[in-house]
Amino acid sequence: MSETYVVRSAAVAARLLGGEMVIMSAVDSTLFSMNEVGTVIWLAADGRTPLSEIARRICAEYDVTPEVAFGDAQNFVAELARHGIVRVSEQPIVDAEAAMERVVA
Repeated sequence: MSETYVVRSAAVAARLLGGEMVIMSAVDSTLFSMNEVGTVIWLAADGRTPLSEIARRICAEYDVTPEVAFGDAQNFVAELARHGIVRVSEQPIVDAEAAMERVVA
């Protein structure tokens, strides 16, 4: 099975408010509000950390099995990718730092 790598899009503005991430797409001004688990995924989406490792972090913090955490993370990331909020690759994303520098934290 190949790994999945995720990086935050440079075309968003993001703020951490009350422990949850709020993201606005610069493309269409759509606003996204993430729960705690979504925030964990978002913050770990650096282009170098495999999604399987991010799912393990979720298991360590929340009472969920690895299979459920990974499946839910895959679905969540796929939905974010459909909206252009993240970019997904089967290889580490080498230009991730440049993209993330443009994201307002």
